[in-house]
Amino acid sequence: MNLAVDINGLVLKNPVTVASGTSGYGEELSRFYDIARLGAIFTKGLSLKPRAGNRGNRIIETPAGMLNSIGLENVGLEVFLREKLPFLLSKGAAVIPNIAGHSEEENCALCEALSHTEGIAAVELNVSCPNVKEGGMAFGRNLPVFARLVENVRRVTRGILIVKLSPNVTDIAEFARAAEDLGANAVSAVNTFLGMKIDIKKRRPYFTNRVAGLSGPAIRPMAIRAVYEIYCKVKIPIIGIGGIAGAEDALEFIMAGASAISIGTMNLINPAIAIKIIEEIEAYMHEENIHDVRELIGAAHRQ
Repeated sequence: MNLAVDINGLVLKNPVTVASGTSGYGEELSRFYDIARLGAIFTKGLSLKPRAGNRGNRIIETPAGMLNSIGLENVGLEVFLREKLPFLLSKGAAVIPNIAGHSEEENCALCEALSHTEGIAAVELNVSCPNVKEGGMAFGRNLPVFARLVENVRRVTRGILIVKLSPNVTDIAEFARAAEDLGANAVSAVNTFLGMKIDIKKRRPYFTNRVAGLSGPAIRPMAIRAVYEIYCKVKIPIIGIGGIAGAEDALEFIMAGASAISIGTMNLINPAIAIKIIEEIEAYMHEENIHDVRELIGAAHRQ
């Protein structure tokens, strides 16, 4: 059976990846399994300089999910290149850094530097984080601003450019189509949905930033809908994200139109979940007499 998928020229050994922000820089997951078995690792969002993240409460569980307001805490580009990337490459992982600059200029600088770095498979431009005041959704919810950023990043980026989309818009497929028109090689869909928690003892928002990002199984039906709609409007590959907790969830995304999937919140519950899903997809293909996983991409759109 063939589990390999093609992300517009980037061939992944299988369609199962781990999402940015939920697996650090691969070091934690490597304690549980061989991270080279993954299709790819999307690393924690990077800024040029180290970022401390948000103050106050950062995470809380919700029914079937969680809210987080981490604020893109990260080690910065220099430490990533000096310490984190060599570790990932030594393990044989396919590395896709997530780019989370505060400004258009910073995003361009990061994408240019990383896409010209040996060993980097692709870069993922994050225009959709709800947990920061600079950048983040300021790029992902305004179509003209989004388009200008993608156009300028594409101009300086060598190789595969993936754009991570916000679900907090009226028509996510419109943003995906704009990304495609401006030269993006793929899109990731979706990032977290906006949510909120009120502390009823203190009678004020639980998070200092007030709003936070909702992830986990609670968002899965909405994320699958988004992937299905995007697939109808674009020809570039889609990486499906949102509440994937097992092989059935992953297969739903693939049949909705995703060429690959990313596991997020469930990594925090079961660090070995990605390997279990790879094995279960393989078992499903064997049972259904499917020889190539690509036969399943977009299957829900066919009569």
